[in-house]
Amino acid sequence: MSAPVMHNVTHGSPQASGHTTPRTGGQLIVDALVANGVRRLSCVPGESYLAVLDALHDTDIDVVVCRQEGGAAMMADCWGRLTGEPGICMVTRGPGATNASAGLHIARQDSVPMILFIGQVQREAREREAFQEIEYRRAFTEVAKWVAEIDDARRIPEFVTRAFAVATSGRPGPVVLALPEDMLTETVHAPAALPFTPVEAHPGPRQIARLKALLEKAERPVVILGGSRWDEKSVAGFSAFAERWSLPVACSFRRQMLFDHLHPNYAGDSGIGINPALGREIRDADLVLLLGGRYSEMPSSNYTLLESPYPSQTLVHVHPDPSELGRIYRPELAICAGPKEFVDALADLAPPSPPRWAERTTAMHAAYLNWSTPPASGPGEVHMGPIMAWIEENVPEDAIFTNGAGNYATWLHRFHRFRRYATQAAPTSGSMGYGLPAAVAAKQLFPEREVICFAGDGCFLMHGQEFATAVRYRLPIITIVVNNGIYGTIRMHQEREYPGRVSATDLTNPDFAAMAVSYGGHGEVVTKTDEFAPAFLRARESGKPSIIEVKLDPEAITPARTLSQIKDGR
Repeated sequence: MSAPVMHNVTHGSPQASGHTTPRTGGQLIVDALVANGVRRLSCVPGESYLAVLDALHDTDIDVVVCRQEGGAAMMADCWGRLTGEPGICMVTRGPGATNASAGLHIARQDSVPMILFIGQVQREAREREAFQEIEYRRAFTEVAKWVAEIDDARRIPEFVTRAFAVATSGRPGPVVLALPEDMLTETVHAPAALPFTPVEAHPGPRQIARLKALLEKAERPVVILGGSRWDEKSVAGFSAFAERWSLPVACSFRRQMLFDHLHPNYAGDSGIGINPALGREIRDADLVLLLGGRYSEMPSSNYTLLESPYPSQTLVHVHPDPSELGRIYRPELAICAGPKEFVDALADLAPPSPPRWAERTTAMHAAYLNWSTPPASGPGEVHMGPIMAWIEENVPEDAIFTNGAGNYATWLHRFHRFRRYATQAAPTSGSMGYGLPAAVAAKQLFPEREVICFAGDGCFLMHGQEFATAVRYRLPIITIVVNNGIYGTIRMHQEREYPGRVSATDLTNPDFAAMAVSYGGHGEVVTKTDEFAPAFLRARESGKPSIIEVKLDPEAITPARTLSQIKDGR
């Protein structure tokens, strides 16, 4: 490869403008990543950003090579989800970028900080529909907070620093930066990259006083936790606040790791298939404290738990982005603050007398425990209830669970009792295929912890090729593939709406256990309930990435009703 050409692009003397030693655009990209503390990125390589790959060769940044750009983007999302730091992903132009858009959509809907770098065609070829050309500012604006193309290598530090700030501020989300190929090989003088400055929003003392007054007046309060920008300290801090006020606490859809499920104040999760008892309590509440989340369609049961735009309950909405306050619901009290800053402001807030609703909180927790106790049996030879009960008894509290989308996820979300922060990675956007790439990222982030991926047979094969990534990096994740031979969620809706008219929901699957072995991992098949425990233990002891294929009867479509009952309207 020939040396990059020095282009005459500087203005004034380098010394007068504070410019540093000449660097290529590729080197400047990597310099900016290092300055902002990036430790790992996921990618699928492409010729459009070879100059960046070359510059990464000389750094300590771990480069995780993936098998499909959607999986790479989902790994970056998981990194951002579990750390609060922007996950970094790099892909090539055209097909690589559009493959990665699935991960962008997840990060956008789930409010997860992420930066996607995309190789772009050379500048002189733009607007000609050159090979694999896409105008990303038009293509990705809907699924990213900010989309930009860096035309001038001297501005790389500016653009990358801004990308980190945008991805993490307000409501976090993904940023897209397109990198023209010739810009990356251009050698320029540019300012040294500096780390971005985090932007935090804090509640005012009058807002906290108003919250206290509303709590003191309430008879039936409920708290719903959601969103991102939490950390272990803020989760613990809010738990202490809830204890002081005897508040019942629910977690929003797929945000269950925000509160210990065995804490006596935990009331359950507000999501798909909500406990009817919890749904009634939220509807009948006179005060709802919505902290961190937007409470959109899925957690709100299609906007019926809180009516939009005017809830019947007194609503206190705390969110780090002012544009989200009043967007869906009109709050009585709107507080623009991140969860961490809001929880810090609650540290000295105590009730003047024992709360009146303490017994109600106890009853709500008892209702949750009853709801989250798995059934002992079901149709077919494999019963997921006892399997979930065994997992609860034999998996560490700090184990990380990942999943994508499908009816199989109900078993995890309803019957696993999350105990700690950073133990869940699941898309609130309902995207299939997320679980396996997320498990890869989670195991790299926390190698000392057990990581368990739940997937359906349809969900797994959306990004099953990333099992090869787990093998490459020797990551002993355990993937439980619940195989019922159908797209279960769609079949469930199909049988309810068009009973007996099956169309486009049957699947033909590989031998998943043999697939794991062929990749260099460990494989197990479970055809009876009592086979699961020894299969799981063998998978754990193998020290390899593992797949446990659980062959589930299609009739076991939900914990409560069979497929036939749904078809018959029962």
